[in-house]
Amino acid sequence: MEIHLTGKKSIYEEIMETVERYIDLGVLKDGERLPSVRTLAMRLGVNPNTVARAYYELEDKNVIRSIPKKGVFACAADKRSPVKEEARSRLIMLRDAGLTREEALALVGEVYDG
Repeated sequence: MEIHLTGKKSIYEEIMETVERYIDLGVLKDGERLPSVRTLAMRLGVNPNTVARAYYELEDKNVIRSIPKKGVFACAADKRSPVKEEARSRLIMLRDAGLTREEALALVGEVYDG
């Protein structure tokens, strides 16, 4: 993962934007490990607190997830949408209640086609 600091924004914002862009473009895949705070800070020549702040805010936005003693991992863009997560959760519930794929697709057609 390459991050080039331009100086046009604060460093933590540039780190955040770069990580988000890499995930959205698929450069960083879901579950892929990011550099540790210390490693990235050393690569960029910045204070580790700056990287920690970027990672903290990215985690708050569900762009990355931090697992203690394991590392920091990317979350796929499609997994970050709360609306999609809610729809997925409800579809699983309906499937488990006996709704078939064909019935679900027919209902989706009714809702979207009017």
